[in-house]
Formats: sequence, C-alpha cells, structure tokens
Amino acid sequence: MKQLLSLLFMSLVLTSCSTQTVKEEKKEDVKYEENWESMSAHNEAPDWFSDAKFGIYFHWGVYSVPAHYSEWYPFFMYRDNKVKEYHEKTYGKLGEFDYHDFVPMFTGEQFNAEEWAQLMTDAGAKFGGPCSQHHDGFAMWDSKVNPWNSTDKGPKKDITGEMEKALKARGLKFISTFHHARNLQRHEGDPEKFDTYHSHFAHVPGTATADTDAEIAKMYGNIPAAEFNEYWFEQLKEVIDQYSPDIIWFDVWLRMIPLEYRQKFAAYYLNEAKKKNQEVIIAYKQAAIPKSVGVLDIEQGGKRDMSESAWLTDITLSNKSWSYVEGQTYKSPSMVVRNMIDVWSKNGVVLLNISPTADGVINKEQRDILKRVGEWMKKHSEAVYETRPYSIKGFGHAKAEDGAHGGQSATQKYTAKDARFLKSKDGKYLYLFILGKPEVGSVIATKELGLHKYYPEEGIKKITLMGSDTECKWGFGDIDFELTVPDAELDDIANVFRMELN
Repeated sequence: MKQLLSLLFMSLVLTSCSTQTVKEEKKEDVKYEENWESMSAHNEAPDWFSDAKFGIYFHWGVYSVPAHYSEWYPFFMYRDNKVKEYHEKTYGKLGEFDYHDFVPMFTGEQFNAEEWAQLMTDAGAKFGGPCSQHHDGFAMWDSKVNPWNSTDKGPKKDITGEMEKALKARGLKFISTFHHARNLQRHEGDPEKFDTYHSHFAHVPGTATADTDAEIAKMYGNIPAAEFNEYWFEQLKEVIDQYSPDIIWFDVWLRMIPLEYRQKFAAYYLNEAKKKNQEVIIAYKQAAIPKSVGVLDIEQGGKRDMSESAWLTDITLSNKSWSYVEGQTYKSPSMVVRNMIDVWSKNGVVLLNISPTADGVINKEQRDILKRVGEWMKKHSEAVYETRPYSIKGFGHAKAEDGAHGGQSATQKYTAKDARFLKSKDGKYLYLFILGKPEVGSVIATKELGLHKYYPEEGIKKITLMGSDTECKWGFGDIDFELTVPDAELDDIANVFRMELN
C-alpha cells in the first residue's frame, strides 16, 4: 500500500510539474496582438519605474543652432512673425537659407556621452536618454530609414547609441523620446488647406518646405500621409531594434497617428521586449494610449491629488524653453527638488529636461544646479528610491497653481510650512518631508498623524533627522501629532524625518 501511495504521489508531482511547464511555455509563447485588449495584459508600470523616481533627458538638435526663441524655431520661421523676421535678418531669405541649412552647423564637437551620463548619474537620476527626434524630422541616431540623422549629417555621431551604452553601463535605464508624429504636413494633398497647428512645417512655395526632392521632402514632412505613417513606424522600429529602450515616450501629437499604427508600434515594442526579458514602458500624453497599456505623462506639472496608478511628468530645468537659447535662465535647486517631492508623494515620477548648446556643452549654470540636486538626493536616498506613497500626500499651506497642460504647475513655491509623505516598501518606515528649512525648536504639528496615537500596532517608535541621525522629540497633543525640530544641521532645500514604525 505504501509503495502504491508513493507511486501515485510521484505521478501527481510529475503531472503537476509537467502541467506547470506547459503553462510556462504557453506563457512564454504568448504574443501581443495589435489591439489594446491583448496589450493590456502587460504590466504598464513595472516596479523599477516607481522605484526610480527621477530621470533626466535633453532637448538637443538642429534647433539648438539658432538658439533663438525655442525648439519651435522651425515652426515659426515659416510663418509671418518675429521669428521669421529674425531668421531672414540673421541668415537670409527663406528659400535661400532654409531650416535644413542649419544641419552642417550642428556640429556637437563637445558632445561626450560618458560625461553626460555621469552628470545624470551624479544628479541622482535612475534613467536617462535623448530627445531622439523632435518635431523637426532630424533623427538623433544611426538611421537607415531617415536620411536626416546625426550619424550621416551634423555631428556625424550616433547620439542615441552612445548615450544608451554610457547610461546602461552605469546601471541606469534608458529612455528614448519622440515628437515626430507632428512632422507630417497635414494638407491632404492640397497645400492651400494644410493644418496650421498640427503640421510643424508650413507649406510655403519657393522654400524647402514645398520641395518635392525625396530627401528634402522627408525632412519637412512633405509626403503623403500613408507614406508618412509607415515612415513614423519604421523609425521607431529601428530604435527598438538597435537600442532596446526601457521607456519610449511620446509627445501629445501621437493622437494624430492612425490607431492601427499606434497599435502596430505598441505590439512590436512589447513583443521585442518580451524576447529580451525586458520590462518596458510606453509613456503618452492625454488619451493617445489606454491607461492599461501605457503610463500617462503630464507636461510641466502634475496631479493635484494621490493617484492609484504610477504616472510621469516631464519638466524643464530652464525657464524659457526646452532647448538652449541665448539668455536662458534656470530654476533653483530648491524649486526642482521640492516640486519633485510633491510629485513622488502622489505616486508620480519626474523626467527632468536639460539643454545643451549646439556644440555639445551643458553649461555651468545647469551643472551647478544638477550637482546640488544630486547632493540632496544622495543624502536622502533611502527616503526617495524604492519608496511608495503613504495613505495621504501630506499637508501644508501652499495653494497649487494651474499647470499649462493640465494638473498643477511644476513651479509651485513651497516652504517649510508644507510637508509630504513617502513610505518604505516594507512598511517599516514613514518619511516626513518638510519642503524648506524649519526653525530649530519649532514644532511641526499635524492631525494627519494624530491617529497613530490610537493604533499602537501602526505607531511610531523613533524619529530621526536624516543626514544627521539626530533623534527628535515628538508626541501627541489632544488631536495633533507634534514633532520638535532638533538643534542640528538642517538642509536649505528640504528636510526629511525618518519615522521607525512598530
């Protein structure tokens, strides 16, 4: 009998293992189909993304040469306005000096991928990469699809490829961002009826924008829509095949690409990532991708309240534009970090943009800010990376201003009267961020933590000031939780109190 039972048990185990193996094989064999329902099965926001909290990318391209107005220089230079007047006064009449004539001037001789990747790493970023193609149609990678690329023209360097290698070598994830959905001249074959806003280049007879030469026409998007849609996809496919980005990010005009092509891209990206055992992210704006497939990005702002799902915001270090322009000014390290803390407290992740000059220099002003941000991040790394939102975002007096693209502004002014929370993934620690430098001896009081008095199993055991390990005096009033700011070295940007929980 014992022998029979033993045989039956072994049979069940082998059957179970065999069934499990089949299931695993079937799971591996599953291929994402070109529809949102199929692709919703993938994890749109893997843990590494929420752990990372902070990434850096850069707007750098042909538009960096004139360094005037903004990266939208090519949009405005073909329309009657001050940018066109500036262009013709500085470089010559349109038709004699067109946008593509800037390409040889985009030398990038000072570009150093290792140096840029190290700068991002030292600033505390956990992912980074280039603006691989802006609205202007110039590809910042070694492309066989797009003749206007940084390897064959301009810098004569594979910017995307060099950055990918340098960043991944440092353990960072790699992001590749795309704005090229807007590059098409949307006039449906009738130049007199082109879509003024959704076409980056206006169709102006007598200039390169109306040229029918195959190569010139690709730069300016002066091709049939059907051809452009395939061209749009083939460029993405090329970047996926050559550089395996961990995040592919799109600007708002992704909505202008037909649904079938958006789905074709997403299925190809996810299937390729699966082959490489890679957890990837598709970042989108507005409603171009279902939230079950991608991660929502809110430009220059953020959500006002807590979010159940992870989200992203892309913000500038600069004040005037995304690209480098003459006379550019920058945000302070305090503004950058305090606004990032607010984003993190609501389950968000920050993508910060920097702006190199045309010759490939990231100027001292930006470097100094990133250095200070990095110092703060290193000092408080435990409270930032691999943390999750608490049950509430925080408390304070700052009133959020509206963002230009939805949500709240990324330039909110916070003070030591404002606070935010994050919690360790294992639930052992709660981190209280004070968004400024409080006075020594002052009392931080909040009813939001008052309930810990009545729930000892979730109560606070000890509180220390991070960066000094100074233990803090704390307790409960009738309603409020009260913490006394210790006599210790406080940070000018923001201070974090580490609460050990029961």
